Amino acid sequence: MKHMKSVFCFLLFAFSFNIFEAQVIYESFQSNKLGESREIKIQLPRGYNSDAKKIYPLFVVLDGDYLFEAVAGNVDYFSYWEDMPEAIIVGVNQSEKREDDCLYSEQNSLPIETGASFFEFIGAELIPYIQNKYRIGNFKVAVGHGETANFINYYLLKQQPLFQGYIVISPELAPKMNSFVTERLDKFETKIFYYLASTTNDAATIKKGTEDLNKGLLAIENKNLFYNNDNFEGPSHYSVPTHAIPKALEAIFSVFQPISKDEYKEKILKLETSPVVYLAEKYQTIKELFGIEKKILINDFKAIEAAIEKKEEFKYFEDLGKLARDQYPETLLGNYYLARFYEENGEPKKAMRTYQSGYSFEEIGGITKDLMLEKADTIKADFGY
Repeated sequence: MKHMKSVFCFLLFAFSFNIFEAQVIYESFQSNKLGESREIKIQLPRGYNSDAKKIYPLFVVLDGDYLFEAVAGNVDYFSYWEDMPEAIIVGVNQSEKREDDCLYSEQNSLPIETGASFFEFIGAELIPYIQNKYRIGNFKVAVGHGETANFINYYLLKQQPLFQGYIVISPELAPKMNSFVTERLDKFETKIFYYLASTTNDAATIKKGTEDLNKGLLAIENKNLFYNNDNFEGPSHYSVPTHAIPKALEAIFSVFQPISKDEYKEKILKLETSPVVYLAEKYQTIKELFGIEKKILINDFKAIEAAIEKKEEFKYFEDLGKLARDQYPETLLGNYYLARFYEENGEPKKAMRTYQSGYSFEEIGGITKDLMLEKADTIKADFGY
């Protein structure tokens, strides 16, 4: 019960950000594919108009009647703390149309009639409309729950998938969906993110379907598949999205987040190659996935510095210094790491001069001018320069 309260407090806090800061738009969208208008909700990031060149990932949320606010609030909260990029959220209201929207053939498990029309509405009408109106990047995430969680998988089956991330919560899977999904994900040649959630209180058919799907996905050996699964103890089928959504965002956008203690211990300290290359590739992946030129965090420089110290691989300070100069050219950071490289590699005079030359740069991340001069004076005293 205490855990449940903490989750709902978290969401309430997140929604409070949403209400006061994020821009929410309600529209009636006239669809030729559906032959009717459909209510949609759009949340734009804080300060959307402040940077005309910035692009954003897109979330398309089915069951927008109740799922939109849960996704929008969490996305706003996570992006506020820079644990994921800011994103544009679009919710599609379905209410009494939900069953028709998700209609599929019992023979081949693929959308038919009203289900096929809804499939085309999302891909051929709604997303192009949002792309033309707002600055959308290439990275798109689909979110569904129950029947709609099954439905978003259909976009995965396209030769050119509409979405790169899938948040599949307690899906009511079509008979052939497990084999469709596992066969498709096994052959992906680009990065794809798939998050599957269920609860111990789901219906027996949902539990069986998600258990089988999880087993199939865990058996896939495809480096392009980033798969995460949670089976929550206790929540109902209807409350499980409040548990799953934050976990899904953490999983899908883990590369965007600062280096954590786990990443440091389980990945960086176990590297047999350069930790500086690891750092550069982390940020290159952010650029490739999300189209965002994210400046390397000082926290992440410090993590790589700590790994170099711990493993006594001081040769990597040279590359770290060059990277720091590129990212923070006006600061002491690059000079500090280059001086460390010279100091540890038997060039004390060069180290001393590099420490001294940093005096005209800005202080950063606990590296002060006094610290640089102290290190230079220590070398001078030790070697009598």
